[in-house]
Amino acid sequence: MIAFQLALREYYFICGAISLLCLVDVRAADHGRIEFNVRDEQASTLPCRIHLTDAQGQPVPVNDYPYWNDHFVCDGRATVTAAAGTYTWEIERGPEYLKASGKVEVETEKPGSVAVRLQRIADLSQDGWISGDLHVHRPVEQIEALMLAEDLRFAPVIGWWNTPAPDAIEVDQTEFRFGDGRIYCTQAGEDEREGGALLYFGLRKPLDLTVRSREFPSPMHFVEQAIQQDEGVWIDIEKPFWWDVPTWMATGHMSSIGIANNHMFRSEMLTNEAWGRQRDSQRLPDPRGNGYWSQEIYYHILNCGIRIPPSAGSASGVLPNPVGYNRVYVQLEQNDFTRDNWFAALRAGRCFVTNGPLLRVTANDAWPGATLKLKDSLTVSFQIDLTTNDAVSMVEVIHNGAVVKQISCEPQTEQRLRTTLDVTEPGWILVRAIADVDKTFRFASTAPWYIADDSAERRISRHSTEFFLDWVNDRIERINANVAELQEHKQVMRWHVDAREYWLRKREAANAE
Repeated sequence: MIAFQLALREYYFICGAISLLCLVDVRAADHGRIEFNVRDEQASTLPCRIHLTDAQGQPVPVNDYPYWNDHFVCDGRATVTAAAGTYTWEIERGPEYLKASGKVEVETEKPGSVAVRLQRIADLSQDGWISGDLHVHRPVEQIEALMLAEDLRFAPVIGWWNTPAPDAIEVDQTEFRFGDGRIYCTQAGEDEREGGALLYFGLRKPLDLTVRSREFPSPMHFVEQAIQQDEGVWIDIEKPFWWDVPTWMATGHMSSIGIANNHMFRSEMLTNEAWGRQRDSQRLPDPRGNGYWSQEIYYHILNCGIRIPPSAGSASGVLPNPVGYNRVYVQLEQNDFTRDNWFAALRAGRCFVTNGPLLRVTANDAWPGATLKLKDSLTVSFQIDLTTNDAVSMVEVIHNGAVVKQISCEPQTEQRLRTTLDVTEPGWILVRAIADVDKTFRFASTAPWYIADDSAERRISRHSTEFFLDWVNDRIERINANVAELQEHKQVMRWHVDAREYWLRKREAANAE
């Protein structure tokens, strides 16, 4: 995906440069402007994100505020130079506020004016839910403004990405607090090559990602380096469909996996799997198929008895998303908000991921991540609080990979739902809500609750172990084709051979179909 992302960066740079040149000429000729004034319900100035398009539907580039792709952020007040004409605007502040949109006229001698009050529809931090985006590529000097505009609470910023760092030095401080208790971190990093992308959090110096090729050395070489540097390093699988996912899972070193990932854009989907394992596009068609594929793979992982929480990331700064579009909320309960406590809550699975609906659920009064005890049978009582800008027709309960219950929703912003489910076999359950938006995969999903009987033996699906065993075998064939040099082939291959043995053992231990 490196070549793809670099091409995207070049594309956006060229388009932006052309647009800016055109804008300079227009400004010189017309000197029009639009004045934005965005406030909250108490009439206080409110940081926000603004999308501004001209009469042809093209984004209007903005120089004076942090700008990316098709939007800029401000503290609630902004003046934008624009030629005479009609413009469309959209103003947002993350999923906890209602969206606003409209049109504005600009005349040469008369500025256009947009005055908006955004309504808060949820305040999750008051209930212990703290939002984070684990894939941010924006400049550190902009991050405070970006987080405030998106009402985002936690953001580790990617500071190194596929770069050699033979002389990297350790830094003293990587965690920074500002405003009303928000935190961002520096020194997060990304290793992205033929097998896929891994995100690293908690290291105090970059890994030396010097490589000879897309395949050598193996990403696991750098995983080992990271663990040697800090045993507590958090390693996130950036997307579920990367080729090396079964190999990474077999090591036991992965901390989370990106279910709400950067192929899900605000206004469209990146519908392919890049160079990852391709889905069956007939069974999972565009535009939503890639989103369902990510979830399906995650369900196979859970069906193999592996417990790993879902995560979320937007890749703002590389792909078109705003910061915080894909985000994960963790439930801190009574703990203070610190970086370590946030990751501890994520590790415990007390979380949900979203790029739209806000889905707070308890099962038998327990947050996601809890283990529910099964005797002969178990009745699970769900309390579901759903808040959403977009319509959601139903909320679904997933048990061991299958939709087992659908709860109809009303066409309203906020609602409380209640349902029960009788369970007779161990495994896991989770709850998800998919918004009625055709152009992209906009959804929310809780992390799983785990269901265990007295044997404490985890349910392992033979079908799911064979899913990953086939995957590893296909990956081995790709390495045989990609790596010709004998020693390099031997070093890369050992991780995948070990993974094949891992999945063979999993299949032998399978106790469910």
